[in-house]
Amino acid sequence: MDNRTDGPISAALALRALARWGDRVAFDGHGGRFTYRQGHAMVARMQAVMDRAGMKRGDSIAVLHANRGDAWMASTAAGALGLRTTPLHPRGSLEDHRFVLEDAEIDYLLVDADSYAERCGELAAGSERLKQVFTLGPAPFGQDLLKAAEDIGESSSIVVAQPDDLAWIAYTGGTTGKPKGVMRNHRALGAIAQGVLANFEWPETPVYLAVAPNSHVGGTKVLPTLIQGGRVHCAHGFDPGRVLDSIGRARVSVTLLVPTMVYLLLDDPGLDKADLSSLELLLYGASPMSPSRLREGLDRVGPVFSQLYGQTEGYPISVLRRSDHQDSGLFASCGHPCSSVTVALMDDDDAPVPAGEVGEICVRAPHVMGGYWKREEETAATLANGWLHTGDMAHADDRGYLHIVDRKKDMIISGGFNVYPREIEDILSADPTVRMAAVIGVPDEKWGEAVKAIVVPRGDVAPNPAALIRRVREAKGAVHAPKSIEFAEEIPLTPIGKPDKKALRATYWQDRDRQVG
Repeated sequence: MDNRTDGPISAALALRALARWGDRVAFDGHGGRFTYRQGHAMVARMQAVMDRAGMKRGDSIAVLHANRGDAWMASTAAGALGLRTTPLHPRGSLEDHRFVLEDAEIDYLLVDADSYAERCGELAAGSERLKQVFTLGPAPFGQDLLKAAEDIGESSSIVVAQPDDLAWIAYTGGTTGKPKGVMRNHRALGAIAQGVLANFEWPETPVYLAVAPNSHVGGTKVLPTLIQGGRVHCAHGFDPGRVLDSIGRARVSVTLLVPTMVYLLLDDPGLDKADLSSLELLLYGASPMSPSRLREGLDRVGPVFSQLYGQTEGYPISVLRRSDHQDSGLFASCGHPCSSVTVALMDDDDAPVPAGEVGEICVRAPHVMGGYWKREEETAATLANGWLHTGDMAHADDRGYLHIVDRKKDMIISGGFNVYPREIEDILSADPTVRMAAVIGVPDEKWGEAVKAIVVPRGDVAPNPAALIRRVREAKGAVHAPKSIEFAEEIPLTPIGKPDKKALRATYWQDRDRQVG
């Protein structure tokens, strides 16, 4: 380790922030109110409990919790002690959670008893490898970490984790098979926080409304908020009415939403009466946003929208800033590369594509994953030649803005032509009668694959299938025009809010293991 080049790790940054801001409020909302001083003391006491339980550097802990301050403090305590943390997705199934516990070789489990007591009992009963279960709050099993920390009395926090220690294993959504564990060390986690502060137009003293799960991408905004001396207002799940109320009541200045959440806010009858005067920055990401609904958001919410782009394996990659949204020609762009990121658009041989042509987004950055846990072949393929291969296909304009055309694996090959579903989805969702659209390839004897659109109508006016097909044909040509359109009340989503193309295709492909996307 070269001490001249290593900055503070994420756990040290967290403790430094908690020590700095004294009696300012660090967390409020769901889970209670904590000042920075109280948070710093709680981390220290939690560490003492963990130490007494035999938890040590190199051990592993899985966490399952709603957005709450004491859960973040528990993860910080474990990370500073050198444990590697694996978050369990709050919306994950029992089968998925059990798979992660075994695959990640978890030693300890921490569960929010208020929200997930039943799941905790199922996991504790179904695992032979867990050394101990902790709960946040009383439960009929495990040790209440909050009560134990209170009983322990005054203690001092410590940081024994090293920059190269494995800090985090976050599992992918599993839309193309079993979830994969994405590994990051403490150095990479610190780089994520620095990347957010440097590129996301963070308010000077932010009030961050944590709606998206803090266990995943929503949590990457907590440490930057605390470094700035701001406040994290925790929401218990997403409800559009409560979100609108919270923004006004808690004077929220920044939040992160996936596009489906934005659509629900725009459709909420209380939007036009809500007090959004404090809101400076509304980050959106995880999946493309309809250009027509984005225009609506800018008109009704204000010029606060900023798109982030990244993935579990590499985040952040690019940002489409607030000022960029003044140019409607950039609505389909995922932004400009972040300052710490090198981006290249590559062909299948890892050679740069000519200017203006479509290639796979490949990335180098200090916050890129170290690899997939116990998956050497997939690690080698994804990190081939020193680049993170994102699987996203894009072209760049002459200013360097990236325009994603689709996932490489979502590409449809129809009659020998490459068709990118996202381009069609953008055209369909621009129709005022369409709320949401997903496009997939389905079996076709003549074309190999035929383009099919699943459309969720908007309002009471039923879309006209022939008019929608004609709209795509006029914009992109006959090859891209859907051969069929099906209407649905909703499109299935993954736990992180992306359209679940795997679930959609399973209806039409008899071989469920065939992965077009």
